[in-house]
Amino acid sequence: MKDGVIETIGPGSGNPITGKFICSKVRRFGERVYHEDRVLHPMRRVGAKGEGTFERVSWDEAIGEIAARFREIREGHGGEAILPFNYGGSNGFMTDELFDSLFFARLGESRLAKTVCAAPTTAVAAGMYGKMAGVAFEDYVEAELILVWGANPKVSNIHLVPYLKEAKRRGATIAVVDPVRQLSGDLVDLHLPVYPGADLPLALGMIDRWVNNDQLDRAFLERHAEGLEPLLSAASSWPLDEAAAAARVEPADVAELADRLAEASPALIRCGWGLERNRNGGRAVAAILAMPALLGKFSRRGGGYTLSNSGAGGLDASRIWDIASWDTRVINMAQLSQVLNDPPEPPIRGLFVYNCNPAATVPDQNGVMRGLSREDLFTVVSEQVMTDTARYADILLPATTFLEHHDLKRSYGNYVVGATKPVIEPRGEARTNFAVFQALGRRMGFDDEAFHWSEDEARARVIDAIRLNGKPVCSEALNDGKVQRYEFDGPTPIQFENVFPATNDGKIHLTPDCLGKEPYHYAPVG
Repeated sequence: MKDGVIETIGPGSGNPITGKFICSKVRRFGERVYHEDRVLHPMRRVGAKGEGTFERVSWDEAIGEIAARFREIREGHGGEAILPFNYGGSNGFMTDELFDSLFFARLGESRLAKTVCAAPTTAVAAGMYGKMAGVAFEDYVEAELILVWGANPKVSNIHLVPYLKEAKRRGATIAVVDPVRQLSGDLVDLHLPVYPGADLPLALGMIDRWVNNDQLDRAFLERHAEGLEPLLSAASSWPLDEAAAAARVEPADVAELADRLAEASPALIRCGWGLERNRNGGRAVAAILAMPALLGKFSRRGGGYTLSNSGAGGLDASRIWDIASWDTRVINMAQLSQVLNDPPEPPIRGLFVYNCNPAATVPDQNGVMRGLSREDLFTVVSEQVMTDTARYADILLPATTFLEHHDLKRSYGNYVVGATKPVIEPRGEARTNFAVFQALGRRMGFDDEAFHWSEDEARARVIDAIRLNGKPVCSEALNDGKVQRYEFDGPTPIQFENVFPATNDGKIHLTPDCLGKEPYHYAPVG
């Protein structure tokens, strides 16, 4: 910092995983904070939608107009004619899906299904293991074999890379299944360049080889799993040579990977989200996540799987309030173009966009922009910079960055929750989501006490509701802007030792219901 201006952004000292370096995106975030396109004041559209022509208004005028238009839409068409459209952004518990959710629940708006990223994989992980805590990065160094399938740690999980390097130094085999070699050749021992969308037959071919070689851990499966037969039946249709041909990889490489994974102990799979980006994605993820169970790779440090570790911690919002009555229709965010251009009943007449940029991220971009151009659609956008979506706003609100507000954020890679403190004052008139939705709730006349809480009181209530592996957090540490690690019965989670499936019956569901009537059916690609 110099004269109240951010000069550089570097790693903090509180998190042992990220304390040595940070990713380039965060390191360069100051460029966003001070960019010439930064939105600094509330504004009202004065030109055609999409032109990005606005006039400055006060916060009171902006909040008043939003409340008046939403009230008019609700009275004329019902609350479901208004759609909140948001994703996570860089926001935490204070600024995402809390006070905004309370506001929209009281308004009776349509709900949003967040399906653009990770929906198939999340459904499978929840159905199979109940989002059981995965192998911690620190324990990767204990593994004899690490299989990275459909993930690119160099870009999306950079803090895992040092542990892969240390595991390699200790003698571990590192294998990668990905259409493109993402990791350096000196780190990877075996790379299978699977044809995009053909991960499922590759996984089933490996499973069939284990069945034929009598390598399944039948005793473990009998105790801890159900739904085995549909998986094995599907695998029997994919002899190794046919699986390799479908995946366009060498049969010898498939055999080598299958044999090494079966023989190594401990061994783990880092499953990513790359393989879900096609019609076979969810089924492929299920077959891959089944592998540690089939081979009995659990119960040891460095054994099992890692997907997202977010399920081990979260917010028990029932300790703050009850909004269970919000049971309106659900709209798939990936279908925004269809919803805006061929509207359901009631049609969407009000749209509130925050924490995301749908004009750049949602399928059918031309259709999305055509829908945003509707003159009968009242659009509010809360944003940090002038995005493609912001140019279509009727009311544009200036939003803070994570460097300008208090928040509480959990990691979905390593096992920490952290508190952030503002390092600079909000630029211009930027406000947090917390402040915006509180102001809107008050202007709408909603009588919830939460719309009148101070930020300190709200943060205290949120901290009290955070649970890490089912345990409360230390409020003193988080109030001081520090991080707190999760507590397990041991330094790290060990699957089937101190963490177990969070499914209703505590078992692994190898054929989860979310896979449908043809759970492991392969739709050919290419």
